[in-house]
Amino acid sequence: MKQIKIKSIVVLALILFSSCGDDFIDVDPQNASSDTFFNTEDDYQSALIAAYDPLHSTYLNVMLGEIASDNTLAGGESATDVPGIQEIDDMIHTPTNQQLRDIWSWMYGGINRTNFIMEFQDKIDFPNKNSVLAQTRFLRAYYYFELVKWFGDVPFAVDVRINFGDQFGIERTPKAEIYAQMEADLIFAADNLTYTASETGRVTKGAAQALLGKVYLYQDKFAEAATVLGDLIASGPYDLLADYSTMFENDNENNIESVFEVQYSDAEGAGFGCLQCSEGNVAVGFNGIRNYNGPVFESGFSFNVPVQEVVDAFEDGDLRKDVAILDIDAWAADTGATFATGFEHTGYFNRKYISRQGDLNTGDANLTNPNNYRAIRFADVLLMAAEALNRGGINDMQAQQHLNRVRNRAGLADVGFTGTNLTDAIYNERRVELVGEGHRFFDLVRTGRAAMEIDGFQAGKHELFPIPLIEIQLAGDTWEQNPGY
Repeated sequence: MKQIKIKSIVVLALILFSSCGDDFIDVDPQNASSDTFFNTEDDYQSALIAAYDPLHSTYLNVMLGEIASDNTLAGGESATDVPGIQEIDDMIHTPTNQQLRDIWSWMYGGINRTNFIMEFQDKIDFPNKNSVLAQTRFLRAYYYFELVKWFGDVPFAVDVRINFGDQFGIERTPKAEIYAQMEADLIFAADNLTYTASETGRVTKGAAQALLGKVYLYQDKFAEAATVLGDLIASGPYDLLADYSTMFENDNENNIESVFEVQYSDAEGAGFGCLQCSEGNVAVGFNGIRNYNGPVFESGFSFNVPVQEVVDAFEDGDLRKDVAILDIDAWAADTGATFATGFEHTGYFNRKYISRQGDLNTGDANLTNPNNYRAIRFADVLLMAAEALNRGGINDMQAQQHLNRVRNRAGLADVGFTGTNLTDAIYNERRVELVGEGHRFFDLVRTGRAAMEIDGFQAGKHELFPIPLIEIQLAGDTWEQNPGY
């Protein structure tokens, strides 16, 4: 991470559900939890920094959140390039899908790190303790939110690590109970953090409020979402970035629109055998132009390619279109750049997150790109608030104001719709504002539109992804698989 310095901590290495076992050290958990750690504030801070680290692996969640939707195709070199990604694109994924197991494993790794801290939250006192616990609880909510989005009801542990063997006694917990814990964690975080972080990249009050609003929205708790997001809009220090064209550039990270960013760096350490070991944004290289030679951009693997439908979703004059979508044929004609075409080539690339020349000082351009993921932007907050106000029947006029604030920044005129017409306008705005950022599939699912929009989507099945088969087997076949798998 750029600002939060990651430290290796041996006692945090015992993490259940790892899909890359060689990267973790087998230690005695009893010894690790006794007198050898959590004796100073520095111990807690080191453990907290280690709990931030699995955020790096969420590049996969973001990329697949686009590919599973109607925004992009898998792409890559061929139909067999990373089969798990191709399967998700075609809605033919199974419980043996490696990428789904990676998401499961990596998110539980993050949860175990946060629960390790919470297990010893009362061991000592120190002045910044509530801040440490607040950041920890935000991270736990973030990781659980990802798991619930992807898998629904999942095994659930709070304030205690899941050690190997514990899986036999842990059932899949209804997501409503997990959401309730997320709410409690995020309320605590919002109450114990400030809008200004002590160090760039750390969780703030605004991040906690924004994620809490999103958690409410995913449960159709519109009044609660409108309240917390309205407070954030009114009281927080955030605003829309005036120049949208600079939003996703590497030299404009952590700007006034960033409510929460995953901090990446170009530090060495990644490899195809352990992509989660990267300190960089792996998705940037995967999204890149195949065999590119020309100005501004670097080559990549041509995955996650936008389709014509999402390009056409932008209204005439929308200033965001050329920032979000790179028309490679037009670019090549203008600049003389050359490139190769990969599988499912559409002529378009996710311009928000493809490598730029000059991004790197060290490392592999395709695996260690330092460009941060803007996980929660203020534009997203405004559109979530608009949706909550409208769908909750609370205040369409206020919803219009939030929506039009986003539209005006894009050079578009106000809309004056109410009711379901306003709902549709908000949905459309979320699509074009947030394209390439991993939200589309889950927006379609939570609003009941996925079967109408995504080719191959089967209602009653594809709202959730399958629990990885190996995890069910490790639990003694006591966990029921998601419907349809």
